[in-house]
Amino acid sequence: MAKEFNTSVTCDPKMHYMVDVSKKMKVFENLIDKKKYFTITQARQFGKTSSLKWIYNNLNSRYLVVSISFEDTEEDDWISAATFYKTFCGYMATTFKTKILTKNEEYEKFWNDAKTIEDPDIKSLSERITEFCQLSSKKVILLIDEVDKSLNNQLFLNFLSMLRKKYIDRDMTGDDSTFWSVVLAGVYDIKNLKLKIRPDEQHQFNSPWNVAADYDLDMTFNPQEISTMLIDYENDYHFGFNIQEISEEIYKYTSGYPVLVSRICKEIDENLGKDWTKDGVLNAVKRTLKDKDFTLLDDISKNLHRHKELHNFMYAISINNIQFSYSPIDPVIKMAIMFSYIKENNNNVAVHNLIFDEAFHAFFIEEYNREHNQTNNESPFGYDFIQNGDLNMEMIIGRFKEIMANRYKDCDQKFLEYHGRLLFLCFLKPIINGTGFCYFEPQTKNGGRMDLIVNYNQKEYIIELKIWRGSKYETDGKTQLANYLKQRNLSEGYLITFSFLKDKVVQEEPQWIEHEGKRIYEAVI
Repeated sequence: MAKEFNTSVTCDPKMHYMVDVSKKMKVFENLIDKKKYFTITQARQFGKTSSLKWIYNNLNSRYLVVSISFEDTEEDDWISAATFYKTFCGYMATTFKTKILTKNEEYEKFWNDAKTIEDPDIKSLSERITEFCQLSSKKVILLIDEVDKSLNNQLFLNFLSMLRKKYIDRDMTGDDSTFWSVVLAGVYDIKNLKLKIRPDEQHQFNSPWNVAADYDLDMTFNPQEISTMLIDYENDYHFGFNIQEISEEIYKYTSGYPVLVSRICKEIDENLGKDWTKDGVLNAVKRTLKDKDFTLLDDISKNLHRHKELHNFMYAISINNIQFSYSPIDPVIKMAIMFSYIKENNNNVAVHNLIFDEAFHAFFIEEYNREHNQTNNESPFGYDFIQNGDLNMEMIIGRFKEIMANRYKDCDQKFLEYHGRLLFLCFLKPIINGTGFCYFEPQTKNGGRMDLIVNYNQKEYIIELKIWRGSKYETDGKTQLANYLKQRNLSEGYLITFSFLKDKVVQEEPQWIEHEGKRIYEAVI
């Protein structure tokens, strides 16, 4: 059976094209060999389950691996300590039986002891774990996936506390009659749970899992790693495309987010005529963003609705380019990191990837239009914004200036400072929708300016958006834009300055100016 790119279930190297992650997985193997307990905390579809599968497949010859997923458990399993005891012992007994690592009578004794005990509790489970590890001829590792399902369950917290005690007792006494290593995988950081232990208590930061080892491992794929998957694919089909160029282009839009990498490849292979070019990558990105059923993007909407502080934080960095220091101590930043919505960029926060950035823009545009009873027909489209297949950016900016002058002339200054750049996106997106793609590239630390890069019909348009901070900053902005145009080998660019000062005289009409050898179309809104 031919391989395919996979975006839905755990990857299998026999069935799916996969990035070579063996070097990354060695980090987990080394932790296990050192008897560590640890967590794999990553956002959704970031390779957690695939990592556990790698551990299971590659370490099964040296260890006895008990693998559990709480996604498979029923709610009844958590009603009482007795039901959880029975469920967990069942997993251990099944592992014993399938691995045939002990004599049959020893397995039967273990299972019978587990079933016949009266009123089992966590202490009873601890005793069965000891017995299980003593009977096994190999060191036992425990893998638990999807632990998020049970993080607010007191019984599960008691279970973690029991494992923690056995871990500490093992190190103090040298008695290895417990799990050699325990690996918990989920989205939420189990080491820093915000728990409500009792109904009458306030939420507090606490965790029975502070024995988990720290490690440094970047689970994203760099271009070189992405190329390992494409080399495997090319060896099967021999299309002759530039693997390095396409790997870098995929990374440009995804920042190596695992499922996004596979998604782009899958779109090109199955839906875009195997167009392994830069245009093919861009079209795959646009198809991905239009997929309303793509769980990862749907989660963005749900999480922004659910967490108001996260909503405001992502608006600040994705729309208004407000810079925050990358401080994982801050609870909102920690949440954004947990969902992989942000990454570190020169010690500051940045949106994790261009696909997420576009998804945030779409969310905030729709939210604004809905709350202000607006539609995307403000343009109107009677204007000839597209000429000979290319954007007429002069007309787009001119029309936007007219709308701002008429519709928003009486608006509060703070409102416009906060929403000005969003309003330009609201205006621009319907014009380029389906054909073009745009993204912000922050250029400064103070939120004073940012570049909007618009790709349309294989042409690139650079629009600098800045807030009026005085004449010197205006001149500096032109110089910075000119330098940026040089970097991208472009002769023309666009400068939109939002000026909200009541007493400032602004130019009446947008105009072309020459600055440091570059043509700049300047408009003051």
